[in-house]
Amino acid sequence: MSRVDLPFLEHADTRHALTQLMWEASDAILAVYESSDLGITTKNDQSPVTKADLTAHHVLVPGLSALTPDIPIVSEEDPDSLKIPETHSLYWLIDPLDGTKEFIQRNGEFTCNLALIDSNRTIYGWVSVPELGLLYLGGHGRGAQRLDRDGSSTDIRCAKQATSARVVASKSHLNPETEAFIEAIQTPIKLIQAGSSLKFLRIAEGTADLYPRLAPTCEWDTAAAQAILEGAGGSVTQLDGSPVIYGKSDILNPHFVARAD
Repeated sequence: MSRVDLPFLEHADTRHALTQLMWEASDAILAVYESSDLGITTKNDQSPVTKADLTAHHVLVPGLSALTPDIPIVSEEDPDSLKIPETHSLYWLIDPLDGTKEFIQRNGEFTCNLALIDSNRTIYGWVSVPELGLLYLGGHGRGAQRLDRDGSSTDIRCAKQATSARVVASKSHLNPETEAFIEAIQTPIKLIQAGSSLKFLRIAEGTADLYPRLAPTCEWDTAAAQAILEGAGGSVTQLDGSPVIYGKSDILNPHFVARAD
C-alpha cells in the first residue's frame, strides 16, 4: 500500500469509523479530566503521564487494529512500538494525550492526536479537543475540516498573507531561542499563546499565521496537526526550509516553523 494507494481514506464508512473512534478517545479523556483523580505518575524521562493518556491509548489501539489490521501502530504510550518505523513505511502514529501539563493544570488546552504516516511523511491527521467538543481532520491535497459534536462540519483554511503576523507560541515551553526568533520578525506581531497541537490548528483555521518551534518536540506531538495544517493550505518546514519528516531513528523533531503560506 503506497502513498497514492490508500483506499480506506476515500471510503466514507471507514473515515466515519475512524472519526467515531477519535470521539470515543476524546470522551475517555474528558471523563478522567472531570474526575477528582487524574492518576498522575512520572515516566523515566521525568515527563508526567496521567490516567487519561493510558485510557485514550487503550481506546485507540484496539480500535485501529480492528479497523485497519494491516497497519501497525506507534504510540507514545508503547515504547516497544517505536521500532515499527524501522520495518514499516506505513503506520499509525498516536499521541493519546498531547498537552499533559495543560491537562494537569486543567486549562482545557490539550488534544488527542492520530496521524497516518507513509514513506516518512504525514498524510492525514485527526486532532480532537475534548474540552471544546471539537475534532479537526485533514491532509495534504484532501482539505481540512472542523467537526462539532452535533455533527456539523466546517471547512477550514489558512488566512491570506497580512501586513502583520499573528504568532502563536507554546504556553508551557516558550524558550529564549523561540523568543529571539519572534523578536527578529520584521513585521508587527501579535503574540498568541496556546498549548499542545492547538498551535497548528490556530493557523489552520485562520486565527494565527506563524508558529516557530525552537524547542524539543517528538514526532507524535506534530504529525496529526501538521497534516491538518497542510490540508488547510499551510506548511511545516525545518529552519532551512527542508521538510519535517517522520520515522527517523531519533523520535525528536528538528526545530521547525509552521506557516499559513
